[in-house]
Amino acid sequence: MLNISTNSITSKIDTKAYPSLMKVEAKKTRQVIIKISGWFFFIMFVVALLPWTQNVRTTGSLTTLQPNQRPQEIQSVIAGQVKEWRVKEGDFVHKGDTIVFITEIKDAYFDDQLLERTENQLDLKRQSVDSYSNKMDAQNKQLDALSINQELERNKVRVKMEQTRLTIQADSIDYMAARLDNSIAQYQFQRADSLHKKQLISLSALEAKRTKAQQMTAKEISMKNKWGARKNELLSLQIELNNIVAKFESNYAKVLSEKFTTETYKFDTESTINKLENSYSNYEVRRGYYVITAPQDGYVTKLLVHGIGETIKAGQAIFSFMPENYDLAVAIYVDPIDLPLMHVGEHVQLQFDGWPAIVFSGWPGASYGTYGGEIYAIDQFISPNGKYRILVKPDTLDHDWPDGLRVGGGSKAIILLNDVPVWYELWRKINGFPPNFYEPNTPTSKEERK
Repeated sequence: MLNISTNSITSKIDTKAYPSLMKVEAKKTRQVIIKISGWFFFIMFVVALLPWTQNVRTTGSLTTLQPNQRPQEIQSVIAGQVKEWRVKEGDFVHKGDTIVFITEIKDAYFDDQLLERTENQLDLKRQSVDSYSNKMDAQNKQLDALSINQELERNKVRVKMEQTRLTIQADSIDYMAARLDNSIAQYQFQRADSLHKKQLISLSALEAKRTKAQQMTAKEISMKNKWGARKNELLSLQIELNNIVAKFESNYAKVLSEKFTTETYKFDTESTINKLENSYSNYEVRRGYYVITAPQDGYVTKLLVHGIGETIKAGQAIFSFMPENYDLAVAIYVDPIDLPLMHVGEHVQLQFDGWPAIVFSGWPGASYGTYGGEIYAIDQFISPNGKYRILVKPDTLDHDWPDGLRVGGGSKAIILLNDVPVWYELWRKINGFPPNFYEPNTPTSKEERK
């Protein structure tokens, strides 16, 4: 039957008595294998000539395009203690709705009338500033009065000095006249004495001339003394004028110093007012942080602080929040070797977790259950995982993404590159070569893309 022995027994067996044996020996297996192999290689040859779209396959997760649309954790700005919850996990809230109340735990803010007392301190300090201002006005008036009085006194002394100068001038003239008269009298006396010695005049005439000469000498001395007295009076007036100036400067400096001291107190009080106003503003703003509200319309997804009376720190997350409206995107990561092949605007095929799909990466048109995307942005710096992040937004020319997608869901992405024959792609894969580098002709409008 198998014809593996040199001693055949075919002649000794009646094959007609065994129908199964007849059917087995009647098949021509070799010809069938040859036909199948021929068709297989023909099909493989045809397939190798078909176009294949090079691609980069990667994974990612759903996110949002705008940062204000992404899930976020809401923190408490101040340290406090949970007093009351107004929501539970999964609740939808509007912007400004109250989420939780907290109370103060720092002793510096325990006073329930802290704002009122601070405002009262501000009022008192403002009144102090007004008092200092009034005092400065009075000191300015005092300085003006000192200046006016000093000017009047100086003018009074100047008038006296001018009168004294005129008197000195008159006395000097009188002195010169008396001196001249004395000189004439002395000359006449000398002449009379000479004439008397010659016995030309009498002794009585000589005594008369001597008396007159003595009188003129006395008069000259008197005029000289009077002139000197007037000069001394002028010096006294000059000293008095200097004393007036010195006294004025002393009094003026004293009042001015008091004014500067008052001004210093005023500035110090104004500085205190600024500090109190700052404290008042801080207290007022801090009171607003006792109520934590929703930053926008959305959902409270998870409470990170539980119970009533639990203490929280400043900056500690209290609950997680998801905005209601958001524009979905997919964040995918590619290796640095594939980054030069990525370009903004390129098409990406996406498969989302939970949505079954039949994927032919090289023939995107034959894939089923995938959704179109478009590269929106490429990071300029590598991520901590050693890859570059790429944001993919929905392709407006493709069918819409499923409504049930949620931020954080998984996704697989196929980034479509250049078109090459299948045999070339197999050869590239076997040799471990990267996809071909190319410059895409990215359409600039929807009409061009269509």
